Amino acid sequence: MRARGSRMRAGLSLAAALPLVAGALALTAPTAGADSGPHDRQSLAGTKPAWATARADRGAAPESKEISARVYLAGRDAKGLADYARAVSDPKSPHYGKYLTAKQAKSRFAPTKDQIAKVTAWLKSSGLKVTGSNDHYISVTGDAAAVKKAFGAELHKYAKDGKTLVAPAKTASVPASLDGAVLTVTGLNNAPKLNRPADTLPGPGKAFVNSGPFSTYYGSKVDKDLPPAYGSQAPYAIRGYTGKQLRAAYGAKSFTGKGATIAITDAYASPTIVKDAQEYAKRNGDKPYRKGQLSQVLPSDYTQTGPDACDASGWYGEETLDVEAAHAVAPDANIVYVGGASCQDPDLMDALNKVVDNRLADVVSNSWSSIESQETPDAAAAYDHLFQTGAVEGIGFYFSSGDDGDNAAKYGQKTIDSPANSAWATSVGGTSLAVGKGDKYLWETGWGTHKASLSKDGQNWENLPGAFNGGAGGGTSTLVEQPFYQRGVVPDALSKINGSTKPMRVAPDISAIGDPNTGFLVGQTQTFPDKSVKYGEYRIGGTSLSCPVIAAIQVLAQQARHGVPLGFANPAIYDRYGTSAYHDVTDHPLGKGQSIGVVRRDFANGADAKDGVLTSLRTFGNDSSLSATVGYDNVTGVGSPGADYVTSYIPGHRH
Repeated sequence: MRARGSRMRAGLSLAAALPLVAGALALTAPTAGADSGPHDRQSLAGTKPAWATARADRGAAPESKEISARVYLAGRDAKGLADYARAVSDPKSPHYGKYLTAKQAKSRFAPTKDQIAKVTAWLKSSGLKVTGSNDHYISVTGDAAAVKKAFGAELHKYAKDGKTLVAPAKTASVPASLDGAVLTVTGLNNAPKLNRPADTLPGPGKAFVNSGPFSTYYGSKVDKDLPPAYGSQAPYAIRGYTGKQLRAAYGAKSFTGKGATIAITDAYASPTIVKDAQEYAKRNGDKPYRKGQLSQVLPSDYTQTGPDACDASGWYGEETLDVEAAHAVAPDANIVYVGGASCQDPDLMDALNKVVDNRLADVVSNSWSSIESQETPDAAAAYDHLFQTGAVEGIGFYFSSGDDGDNAAKYGQKTIDSPANSAWATSVGGTSLAVGKGDKYLWETGWGTHKASLSKDGQNWENLPGAFNGGAGGGTSTLVEQPFYQRGVVPDALSKINGSTKPMRVAPDISAIGDPNTGFLVGQTQTFPDKSVKYGEYRIGGTSLSCPVIAAIQVLAQQARHGVPLGFANPAIYDRYGTSAYHDVTDHPLGKGQSIGVVRRDFANGADAKDGVLTSLRTFGNDSSLSATVGYDNVTGVGSPGADYVTSYIPGHRH
C-alpha cells in the first residue's frame, strides 16, 4: 500500500459542514438533558435499554452485583470528527478525498492524556477498578454500589424473555466537570448479545459437500425427466461461480485492486486459511498469492469459545469464504485478516480499532451482524465514533445486511441488522445471479428463495413455490434517522413506516451475489465422514459472500481512481444512483409475473449419498416482506455494480 500524506491543511475549519444525520441519536459528546438529574452532570443518551420498563422492573439489584464495563472516550473534538468525516466523504464537498493519516487523525481527534487521566481518576474515586485503558476506552469492573456512585444510576433487575436481567433504572450520567470527555458507557446491562456470521457456514469439524449434477454456468444443464416449473424446465444449480465469472458480471475489466488493501474481520481464526486460500487459487484460476499478500493480525488469546457461546470453529468457514472471494475478485489487492477474540461487540470493536489505529486497510469487510432490536444506543455510539475515525483516514466499513429477510420469521419481529444499520457504514444486500455462457451477465433478482421438494413419485414440485428458505436482510431502522445521502433516492414508502412522519435509515445500500443457490465455490480443510481431514470445495452464499465481493469491487474502483481510497463510500454510491453504474435489480427480470428457479440435489447428511439425496426446486425473487423493485429497494439498495461502476471512478469520468 502506498504511503499517504495529508490532503488537507491541519488548520482547515469545517465549521460549516453539516452533521451526517440531523437529529439522530446522540453520537457525539454528551449534553445535559431533562433526565440528566442535577445540573452538574451530563447524561449519556441510550444507556438505559428500551426493555428496562417500569412494568418489567423487579426491584433493585444487590449492591454486591459485579459488572464489567467500558467507558468510551469522545476525544478532544467529537463534533469536529463527525463534520470532518462527512466533508471528506461527500463528492459534493470541496474537501472530498482529502484524508488524514492515522497519526494526524490521532493528533487532532483522539483524547488528550489529561482527558484520560481525569476520567480514570473519577472512575477510581467512585470505587471502580480500572482494568485497561487506551485511546478509545477505559475498562472497569466493580459492584452495583460503585456503578451508582459513578454513573448516577441504580442497577435494577428486569424480566425479559423469561430471564432476569440487570440494567440501569435511569439514563447513566457523568460529572459535567469531565467536559464532554466521555462518549458513552457499555456493559451496564447484562443482556446477552453475540454477533453471528451472516450465514451459517460449515466449520472444519464436519464436512459439507454439494451433490451434483451441476450447471457450469447458468442454464447449462437441464434434466428433462424432472417436472417443469413456471412454463419450462428449470436448470440445475451451478457448481459455484469463480472469480472470473464474478469479475465479468460486475465490470472489473482490467482492474485488479493493485496498490489497495482489504481488511477482513471475523471472530477467531482458521488454522488452515493460508494453505486453503493458496490451494483454492491454484485450482480455480485465480492469481497465486505473492509473498506477504495475505497476512493476519490476531489477538493474544481468545474468549467465549464454547459451543453455547461463540462457536469458534463455526467462524472458520466464514473467514475462508471472505478471504477467497475477496482475492478472486481483486487478485492483486493485499488482504489482512484481523481476528476478534470473541463474537461479542467489545472484541470485534477491538479488531476494527486495530485497522483504524494502524491504517491497516482501505476497506473493511465484515460478514457478521446482530439485529437492531438487540442493539443498544450506547454500543451504536461507540461503533459510529469508530467508523467516523476511519472515514477521516479514508477507510470504508462494509457489513452484511443479513440472511433472514426482514427477520420476522426468525426473531418474531421485523428488524434490520446492526451494525449495518449505522449511517456511517455501508450495508450490503444480496442477489440471485445468473452468469451465462462466455461469462455473460444475464440477470439478477433480489435474493429471496423458496424451496419446494420433489414429490415421491417424481411427477411434480410439492406446494410450489414452497416455504421461504432465506433471503437478503433489509428494511427500515427504528433507531437511526435518514442520512443525507439517502434523501431524494429512498422513497417515503420505505423511509416512513408505521405512521412515522420522520424519514429513517433504510438498508441495504448496495448489493451483490448472495443466494447460495447461485453461490460461490469455496475451498476449505474439513473433516469428512471417513474421519479424514482434507481440503474440499463446496458452493456457498449468503450476504457473507455479498460483503467481500463489494469490498473487492471497491478496491478496483480505488485503482481506477488513481489509487485514492473511496473512504466512507455511501455518498459516492448514492451519487451514482440511476446511472449505468448499476444493474437495477428487480424480482422479475424476465417480465412481470415470470418466476425463475433452479433444481438442487443435496446429500441428506450434507456429506455423501449414504443417507440418500434430496431434490428440490429453489424459486428466486421472493424475500419475506421485502421486494426488489425498479429503483431503490430494501433488498438490493441502489442495485448491484454494473458494467460502468468501476470506471465511473476514473477522474473526470461523467456518470
